[in-house]
Amino acid sequence: MNIVVALGLIITFATGVPVMMQIFKNHPRGLIILFFAEMWERFSYYGMRGILIFFLTQHFLFDDATAGSTYGSYTSLVYLLPLLGGIMADRFIGTRKAVAFGALLLVAGHGMMAFEGRPATETLTYAGQTYQIDAEGRGAARDVAIVVDGQKYKFEPAENGLAIQGLPATSTLPAVIPTADYRIETTRDMAGVNVFYLAVSLIIMGVGFLKPNISTIVGQLYPQGDPRRDSGFTLYYYGINLGAFWAAVLCGLLGQTVGWWAGFGLAGVGMALGWVVFVLGKPLLQGKGEPPVGADLKKPVLGPINREWSIYLASILGVGVVWFMVQRNALVGWVLGAATVASLLFILYVIVKVCESKAQRERMMLALVLIFGSVVFFTLFEQAGTSLNLFADRNVDLSITPHAFQFLGMTVGTPAQLAAAGLTPSGLWIDATITAAQTQSFNAGFILIFAPIMAALWAFLAKRKLDPNPTMKFGLGLLQVGLGFMVVVWGAGMADSAFQMPLLLLGLLYLFHTTGELFLSPVGLSEITKLSMAKVVSFMMAVWFLASSIAQYVGGWIAGLAGTETVGGQVLNPGLALRTSLEVFNMLGLWGMGIGVAFIVVSFFIKGWSHGANNGDDHPGPALTDRGQEDGNVAAPRTSTAG
Repeated sequence: MNIVVALGLIITFATGVPVMMQIFKNHPRGLIILFFAEMWERFSYYGMRGILIFFLTQHFLFDDATAGSTYGSYTSLVYLLPLLGGIMADRFIGTRKAVAFGALLLVAGHGMMAFEGRPATETLTYAGQTYQIDAEGRGAARDVAIVVDGQKYKFEPAENGLAIQGLPATSTLPAVIPTADYRIETTRDMAGVNVFYLAVSLIIMGVGFLKPNISTIVGQLYPQGDPRRDSGFTLYYYGINLGAFWAAVLCGLLGQTVGWWAGFGLAGVGMALGWVVFVLGKPLLQGKGEPPVGADLKKPVLGPINREWSIYLASILGVGVVWFMVQRNALVGWVLGAATVASLLFILYVIVKVCESKAQRERMMLALVLIFGSVVFFTLFEQAGTSLNLFADRNVDLSITPHAFQFLGMTVGTPAQLAAAGLTPSGLWIDATITAAQTQSFNAGFILIFAPIMAALWAFLAKRKLDPNPTMKFGLGLLQVGLGFMVVVWGAGMADSAFQMPLLLLGLLYLFHTTGELFLSPVGLSEITKLSMAKVVSFMMAVWFLASSIAQYVGGWIAGLAGTETVGGQVLNPGLALRTSLEVFNMLGLWGMGIGVAFIVVSFFIKGWSHGANNGDDHPGPALTDRGQEDGNVAAPRTSTAG
C-alpha cells in the first residue's frame, strides 16, 4: 500500500468521525448534503489540478512559461465565471438549480479530460539534419534521450550548449552542440489539444454556476447572527479539503503511474457522484436556494423555450466563448481587469446608493478589505499547483526514508529497521515512495487534521467574546503563507549534490500555508455572507471568487518567473532551476509577511466596521419551532447549539 494512502486512511478516520458528530449534533441537516456534494466537486477539481501542470509540460511539451500562463488562464476563468453564475442565481434560477446545472457541465468536462490524445514529440535540428527526442514515462520515472543512428543517448546542459553523453567518435552529432547551432521543434496532436481546451471550458462554465451558489446555500442554512455559522463553514471547509486530499492522493498516483487518462477519469467519476448526492439530497435543504419570488422561469422568452431553459442554452453556447478565451492569456487578463473594475463600480454604487445606514456601508467596505486580502493570500497560496508542484518534481527528494539519522544517541531508520517495520521504498506492506503530484495532498491533509480543531477554537472564543476580528485573522493568515516560503528559502543550504532539498522542508511550507488558510479562507466565506446585504449576497460571493481569479492569473505569471528550460518535459539544469525557484519564493515570502503585518495593524482601526455581524447577541435568535424545523435540534430562543 502506498504510504500516502495509508496515512490518509488513518487521518480521515481520526478526523472525519468528530466532524460528522459535530455536523449531526449541532448543525442543520442540509449541511451534510452540501458537505458531500462540494467534497466530490473539489475531488474532481483538485484531482485534475494536481496533475495538470505535468500534463501540460510532459504530454503537450509546453515550456514552463506557456504552461504557467495556460494554467493561470484556466484557473482564473474558473474563479471569474462565478460572477455570471451568482447573478443568474440571484435574479432568476436560484442557487439550488444553478448548482445542479453547473454540476452537469462539470461531469461532461471532467469526463472529456480522460481523452488525452497523442503525446507531443520534439526534434532537434543540427547542420540540416533532424534527430528525434525520445521521451517516455511521467514524473520521476520520465526518461528523455536523443536518438542518433538508431541509438538513444542521454544529454545534459553544457556551457553555452548541450552535451550528449556516450556518443561514438563517428557520430553525425558532436558531443557538445553550441546553443546557437541547433533548434528544437515541437509537434502536437491538435485534436487532443482542442479537446483539452473544450473540456476545461465546460469545467470553467460549470464551476461558474456551482461554486458561488453552493457556498451561499451554506450561509442560508443559518439565521443571521447564529454563532454556529463560522463553525459550520469551517466544517464545510473540511469537506472541501477531504475531497482535495483524496484527489491529490489517488488521481495524482494514477496520473503519474498509470496514465493521464486514469487520473483525469477518476476525477470525472468523483464529480458524477457529487451531482447524484446533491440531487438526491434536495429534501434536506428545507426549501433553501429556490428561485427568487417573481422569477417566472416558465415564461416563454425564445419562442417555445422558457426563461429557465434559455439560460441553460445560452450558457452552453457560452462554452464556445470560454474555449476561445482560455487559449489567449492576454485576453483573459483584459477581461479580468474589466470585470474587476465593473464589480468595484457596482459595489461602490451599492455602498453609496443602496445601503440605508452607516452600518450597512461600513460592512460592505469591510468586505472589500477582506476581498483585497484574499487576492494577496491566494496569489501566494495557489503557487501550489504550478511552481511548487514543479519544484517538488525537480528539486525535492521525494523519498520518505532517504537516510538513517541519530536520535538520542541511537541510529534510527536503517534499512534493516525499516524492513522490519514493513516500510521500504518497494515493500509489499507499505510503499514509501511518493509522487510529486501527491505532495498536493499535504495542504488538504493538514486541513483534515486542523480544521476540526480550528472550528472548535472559533466556537470556544466566540462564546467568550475573545474571537479575533476578521481583519486580524486575515493578517495572521498572510503572515503564515509568507513564512511558509521563507522556510524553504532559509533551508537552501540543505540541498544535496543533486540540487534536491529534503521533503521535510516542503512539508513545513505546506503546514504554514495550511494554518494560514484556516485563518483566512473559511473565515472569509463566512464573513462575506454576514457582511453583504441580502439582495447582493450571491454577487458578493462571486466577487470573493473573482479575487481568487485575479490571484490565479497573477500566480500563473509568477510561476513563469520560476520556470527553467526543459527538453522533452525534463529540466536541463536542476541547479539553475533550484536557484530560480528560491529567488521567486524569497520575493513571495517577504511580500506575504509584510502585507500580513500591515493587515494586523489596520485591524485595530477598522474592527468596528462589522457592526455586530459577528455578535449573535445583536440578532434575535430563531424561534423554537423554527430551529426544530430547520435542523432537528431543540433549543430555546437565543440559545446557541454550537459545540
